Amino acid sequence: MFKPFPLLLLLLLPGCFLAPGMDMQTDGNLSEIELPTLKNGQLVKEKTRIVPITADLIMERETARRQTVNALPLTQVNKSSYRIGPQDRLQITVWEHPELNDPGGEKINPDMAGKVVDDNGNLYYPYVGNLPVAGKTVPEVREELTRELSRYFKKVKLDIRVLSFQAHRMAVVGEVKNPGVLAMNETPLTVSEAISRAGGATKDSDLNHVALARDGKLYKLDVQALFEKGMTTQNLLLQDGDVLNIGDQKDSKVYVMGEVGRQQALQINKGRMNLSQALAEAYGVDFNTSRPGDIYVLRPGELQPEIFQLDAESADAMILAAQFPLQPHDTLFVGTAGVTQWSRVLNQILPGSFTAIMSQAAMMGM
Repeated sequence: MFKPFPLLLLLLLPGCFLAPGMDMQTDGNLSEIELPTLKNGQLVKEKTRIVPITADLIMERETARRQTVNALPLTQVNKSSYRIGPQDRLQITVWEHPELNDPGGEKINPDMAGKVVDDNGNLYYPYVGNLPVAGKTVPEVREELTRELSRYFKKVKLDIRVLSFQAHRMAVVGEVKNPGVLAMNETPLTVSEAISRAGGATKDSDLNHVALARDGKLYKLDVQALFEKGMTTQNLLLQDGDVLNIGDQKDSKVYVMGEVGRQQALQINKGRMNLSQALAEAYGVDFNTSRPGDIYVLRPGELQPEIFQLDAESADAMILAAQFPLQPHDTLFVGTAGVTQWSRVLNQILPGSFTAIMSQAAMMGM
């Protein structure tokens, strides 16, 4: 009697290559497809190297992270270092010479009081004329104005203070309650102070991902580490023209796919999520259908894609997973076992379940 069923099974053995869904195919230790990559300022297409997650890799990444922290720009603190600039309004009081002071004294509108530094950085004052003051400190201007007035008056004593700080500004944008431009005064302005003056962070803010734009460069700050761990290196002194962007935690998600208990997007809480946590929150790896040796982290980067692979055939590899931090927009993919792919092909092509087919074959005398 002709028995076609074993022949049918043999024909379907290559079906694992036609299994439905995704699978992670590789070209040796490279990605199967070419990805857009930025190299030397040029966009190119190339395959991305697949990097095993090992102790050496984790140590290397942690060292690089610390070096990045040390590379943050530093600014010297000096409370008397405020430099006067255009549009600053100065109040000048010359003792025993009321005719040189603002008419009306304290009755004058504060917005009209004092003298404004013009766009060229000059301050006009009686007898002296235009006095260049831009880029100078209050003590320096006081000394110079005293010297100039001493040519016309004896024993000149005067005081100068800034009524309105307008020359130096920076901006706070993103997830703060009152985003906008902040004027800088003689008190050094830090990252935490700027956030506070902008009304504080919103409930959707991601203080682990704060970006500082300065002089055409972008610096990444972890302000949450400042608040929780006292990392003062993250509380930079701000400068004129700085733009501080507070991230949105809605953008801080990790996508879990493949043979896990539940495929989903996971929210990173306060910037902290490692590979082990992501697997656990996705209800773990399905060891009945997965290949534990093929756990991948796909990181798009900013046109700098990276692919990492964890071999979790051994349970102690999960220690490495717990030490491997994930980043926003990472995709975690768990591969499918070959036998699972083969079974799914059978369930798609053959009618009914695989168990029913085997029962039918037994009834046919196979």
